[in-house]
Amino acid sequence: MSTLKENRPDNKVWLLVMIASLGYFVDIYDLIIFSIVRIQSFTDIGVPAEEMRVKGEFVLNMQMGGLLLGGIIWGIIGDKYGRLKVLFGSILLYSLANIANGFVHDVLMYGIIRFIAGIGLAGELGAGITLVSESMHKSKRGYGTMLVAGVGVLGAILAYFVSEEFDWRTAYFVGGGMGLLLLLLRVGSFESGLFKEQDHVGVVKGDIRMLFTNKSRLKRYINCLCIGLPIWFVVGVLVTQAPEIGKALGTTDVLSAGKGVMFTYIGISLGDVLAGIFAQVLKSRKKVVLICQVIIIVSSLWYLLSDGITATKFLGLAFVMGLGVGYWATFVTISAEQFGTNLRATVATTAPNFVRGALIPSTMIYGVLVNAFGIVPAAITMVLLLSGIAIYSLTQLEESFDKDLDYLEE
Repeated sequence: MSTLKENRPDNKVWLLVMIASLGYFVDIYDLIIFSIVRIQSFTDIGVPAEEMRVKGEFVLNMQMGGLLLGGIIWGIIGDKYGRLKVLFGSILLYSLANIANGFVHDVLMYGIIRFIAGIGLAGELGAGITLVSESMHKSKRGYGTMLVAGVGVLGAILAYFVSEEFDWRTAYFVGGGMGLLLLLLRVGSFESGLFKEQDHVGVVKGDIRMLFTNKSRLKRYINCLCIGLPIWFVVGVLVTQAPEIGKALGTTDVLSAGKGVMFTYIGISLGDVLAGIFAQVLKSRKKVVLICQVIIIVSSLWYLLSDGITATKFLGLAFVMGLGVGYWATFVTISAEQFGTNLRATVATTAPNFVRGALIPSTMIYGVLVNAFGIVPAAITMVLLLSGIAIYSLTQLEESFDKDLDYLEE
């Protein structure tokens, strides 16, 4: 590995953190808005009630496909041409796509536009975390990435309240409008010094094949992906399927998936902040992720073993589960810190999107287990399996706190 001159923060670094935070705020808003307005929007465009689940899965999978493709595209652009180009290009694309979503009148066009939006949404977090990590001092960068995620996930709460007060088309217009306004703030942003230093050493940049042609790099990459596996299963299954899980637990209350998601994201926001603080105090990101896995296991089992669970108890546990999966920014930061500057954006951008995509095989395995053993035993098995994989992969990664990032992959 070659080294580069370490990039020191200047007096604009906190402006950069603020801009990255607001970008992720808009990103999260636009990422989950379809899940929130699905029923209302489908009803308005004439989708029959019996087709809403299937049509909803089609549109959501189109968005997921866009995220997976976009993660690769933006990661390569970020390493080849700069982190700032991703921050500008991605938000412009998904902002225009969300505005276009406010004009759809059929499911096919809905899905196509969500696919385009997904491509745009894939670039924001990875590029923002990479830029902040490379621009701040190595002993303080955890605070920067903590703020990016802590502020960012609050976008989910805004999405919920906007959808409650306005119709679904307006909700999409709000998301797109916020993104376009944010572009004006980004005029004062600056590029990573570590990225610019590469131009002087003639290194190969953004070649995703490098992740698969070296055994050590491939192992690091897979382990980075695996530590994030439990996050989206908790949100996408345990909370989203609260009505079905509640029924299996014999509750007399109606468990609201929408409110559960909101409480979970409040927990995620606080969890991201606490994860960042504890990482700085403990001087270890690995210890923080391990603590989060314990919280996930304990809170999930408490939820899944609560016969006759009440709606109030569910919302409280949704919040605690959110605290547990609130290591999202720490996960992306660890991924970025495991690789050299010429591959860092590629890894930091593809990793979160591949983890989101991993929800598809996770839910497939979960579905098989549900058919065989029932919904509660299946959910318990998946939580233990995914957290077990995450803990094992965590032991295979080196501690990256306070690690110098001025090196290249060769």
